[in-house]
Amino acid sequence: MQHDALKRRCLYYWIDYPSFEKELRIVRTKAPGVEPLLARQVTAFIQEMRELELFKSPGVAETLDWTAALVALDERALSLQTVAETLGVILKYQDDIDLLSGDSLQALHERSIVQAQTNAALVS
Repeated sequence: MQHDALKRRCLYYWIDYPSFEKELRIVRTKAPGVEPLLARQVTAFIQEMRELELFKSPGVAETLDWTAALVALDERALSLQTVAETLGVILKYQDDIDLLSGDSLQALHERSIVQAQTNAALVS
């Protein structure tokens, strides 16, 4: 936690999360070896997560960390099992991880797959 005296000496500038298209470009630039399908699915999943009431929504850094982890695991597409096993790369608080268990994780995964397919035509 920051002390009030420090806060008074800082300037804050809020930068919103990037759009799907912009974040996908970032992923492709920073992880050039990622499969195009996986890049779209990861980006869509993160975008969907940001719609949830999380203590800390994942930023672009977490998107890139997760992409790197999935590439290292030799993943080519995002499976529900892989998401469940790697949630700790994206989420930093146990309460957020607990929120995404069972049916809620499956529903989020399914929505992200649909979003990735829908956006495939837009970013091709």
